[in-house]
Amino acid sequence: MISDLDQFCAQYGCTPRLRIEAPGRVNLIGEHIDYLGGCVMPVAIEPKITLLVAPKSNGGKIELWSAEQEDTKYKISPKDFTPRTIPEEHWLNYAIGVMGAYAEQGVMTPGCRVGIFSSLPAGAGLSSSAALETAFALLIEELSGQSCSILERALRCQRAEHEWVGVPCGIMDQLSVGAGLKNHALLIDCQEQSIKPVRLPKGLNLVVADSGVKHALADGEYRERRQDCEAALEILHENSWRNISLESVLKNQDALGDRLFKRARHAVTEMQRVNEFSDALINNQIPKMAQLMRDSHNSLRNDFEVSCPELDVLVDAGFAFGVEKGHAGSRMTGAGFGGSTIHLVHESIASSFIEHLRSRYQKAFGRELNCFITQASDGARLQPLSTLKPAL
Repeated sequence: MISDLDQFCAQYGCTPRLRIEAPGRVNLIGEHIDYLGGCVMPVAIEPKITLLVAPKSNGGKIELWSAEQEDTKYKISPKDFTPRTIPEEHWLNYAIGVMGAYAEQGVMTPGCRVGIFSSLPAGAGLSSSAALETAFALLIEELSGQSCSILERALRCQRAEHEWVGVPCGIMDQLSVGAGLKNHALLIDCQEQSIKPVRLPKGLNLVVADSGVKHALADGEYRERRQDCEAALEILHENSWRNISLESVLKNQDALGDRLFKRARHAVTEMQRVNEFSDALINNQIPKMAQLMRDSHNSLRNDFEVSCPELDVLVDAGFAFGVEKGHAGSRMTGAGFGGSTIHLVHESIASSFIEHLRSRYQKAFGRELNCFITQASDGARLQPLSTLKPAL
């Protein structure tokens, strides 16, 4: 297999000076509540986006090339930073969006050549978009000499996704990609914008199963769920979901109507589940963790209506394996509408668990399942390749 360094050199005829890596993420619990100001518990994972960068000594345009689209190279200048000039689902929007968000703060991207490499499947609910955004943010900060905090970086990347891509996402993905910590989950309070690392139990593996159903968040379903929650909050006469109890939701069921009632019930119960899951994780209460993950998935399927048959089969298969055999919880991860499931399993049974999932999935859908074992990873990082010279 040709290395990413060799591919870059073959494409550009020069050697890179920087390597930037940004991990994907899974979310253990707390889905669709980051944009409601709730708490969430994501984990940065080992698959990642990698940028190789060769600064230009004479400035000029930013050249972008993705190894997954070998025949296409893009040349970008500041006048190209206008939002929505590229078709919505194109990866270039994320890169241009971050450059545009930094430009709004007076930080321009110097001329450079960039090669993009990925071990993260796009559309699988593993935050490949946030990883790409964060990697470009680090690129801009390094080349411009103007760095910022993890939080400020995440906020600029979030703005890029809102304005340039058209997805009204919360802050969870960008923060988890930027602040990931090896062997830890992150308890992120999205209202306070604070992060508390929580160590994962020793010997616990993360198994990620790609449902094979690709999601496209800019197609409207994600936006509709957020609008539903905003409408429900208005009916409940509150300005924050943190102030709303399940009792209040039940009391206002008629006023909310069926759809908004279900959305509100998911919001308040998922917020409570995150608190309980955090305590269970700290105290190594595996059966409690597993039950909370099951309840979360059921709520996402029945009340928030963002699951699909493939995700449901994978979660059911996970629980069928049995907590007594080393299974510690399963649920969909990410925004849904396809994407992936996350499964917590003891390292001693991870391989047999994957075979179990693949067998159930093959029987249900007649196709192979893409599944892998991963660990909690550190967040985005930059590695100067100081022995290499800038490109001309």
